[in-house]
Amino acid sequence: MRRALVLAYYFPPQGGAGVQRTLKFVQYLPELGYEPVVVTGPEAAGAEWAPPDASLAAEVKAGTPVFRAGGPEPRRRRGWPARATRWLRLRPPFSRWWVEGAVEAGRRAAAEHEIDVIYASMSPFETAEAAARLSRELGKPWVADLRDPWALDDWLVYPTRIHRRLELRRMRKALAPADAVIMNTPEATAQVLRHFPELRAVHTIPNGFDGADFDGAVPQRDDSAFRVVHAGFVHVRGGKGHRPTMAVRELLGGAVRGLDAGTRSHVYLLQAVQRLLERRPDLRGRVEVHLAGIVSDADRAVPGFELVTAHGYLPHDETVALLRTADLLFLPMHDLPEGRRARIVPGKTYEYLAARSPILAAVPDGDVRDLLDEAGNAFVVRPKDVEGMARVIEQQADGAARPATNEELLARYERRELTRRLVAVLDSV
Repeated sequence: MRRALVLAYYFPPQGGAGVQRTLKFVQYLPELGYEPVVVTGPEAAGAEWAPPDASLAAEVKAGTPVFRAGGPEPRRRRGWPARATRWLRLRPPFSRWWVEGAVEAGRRAAAEHEIDVIYASMSPFETAEAAARLSRELGKPWVADLRDPWALDDWLVYPTRIHRRLELRRMRKALAPADAVIMNTPEATAQVLRHFPELRAVHTIPNGFDGADFDGAVPQRDDSAFRVVHAGFVHVRGGKGHRPTMAVRELLGGAVRGLDAGTRSHVYLLQAVQRLLERRPDLRGRVEVHLAGIVSDADRAVPGFELVTAHGYLPHDETVALLRTADLLFLPMHDLPEGRRARIVPGKTYEYLAARSPILAAVPDGDVRDLLDEAGNAFVVRPKDVEGMARVIEQQADGAARPATNEELLARYERRELTRRLVAVLDSV
């Protein structure tokens, strides 16, 4: 049995999408010859993207060594302090705390366990610095796993083009010492190889789903409503109130030309439902929109929100149950000019597929569109295609046949299969 030192800020008892990938790798690595030794943040970490989830904490196998960075975690900067930090490229207190805390916890872990390899799950991207330092100290190889493509992410907005280029330089420097780099979409891998051809080994391991989470009968519903479900965060930034700022960012080169972040939300879905109900009043009271995830005041201010059932953050097992009882799962993404390929596939996509409910995907070109076209159970439209969304909802609410999922494709994204691919990378270094 080899041992992998797993550096992962996002880990139970935190919940949210950023936890799932690392948690499942940690869960299944022992079956494939690696004992994980986890380095993470304090149990009471206040991550914006990771609310507490006791159901995930229960999935960490008893006896798994977990070493935590010392707290308390520094408060994240907001408002003008945060903007000044970004403009001046200052190192925020969180970055310093996490790197030093992860290195110190990694040393404690290595003092108690013989480590063979270091695996760094990012973001936070500062984890690369901690992994590189521990690699030098311990004389062990390290693998960088990027859950998002960092400075190559077309969703991210920088103050100016210079800031984006400086972040690319930081990304190159941070990844250079890694013995292997893992990206989670083919497009992200292609972009890394194009920008950093000197990297030693770059692999693609996508996100996925755990088949065990979807075992058993589909939960029964006691209503006849047509239920449209979205799980996870929605992002109204980039909408009407933010467009002047986004226009300036685009002019200065900090935002990808043609990016519309406001489509990665419930804004256009609610427009579609409202349009449908205007022409089909018989569906009023029957079509429901359910949002499972943290909802802000700005999210609630979107016109048509009275049509929404807002569940707030649900534990993962309850979210899965909601996905399986949906009549239609809504998958929105940011908009890009036609022909420009997005470099991410939202993590929820794979659990949507595993739920085997039909998917309404409002997405740009890219790996996500290719995946859903092949999956067979998705209706794919452009991110702002309100009429296309309304038409799909109407047809499905009227009883059109539910498309079947491509089970052969689905098997490629099961967590055990993905963990086998991770083990091949760990073995290679």
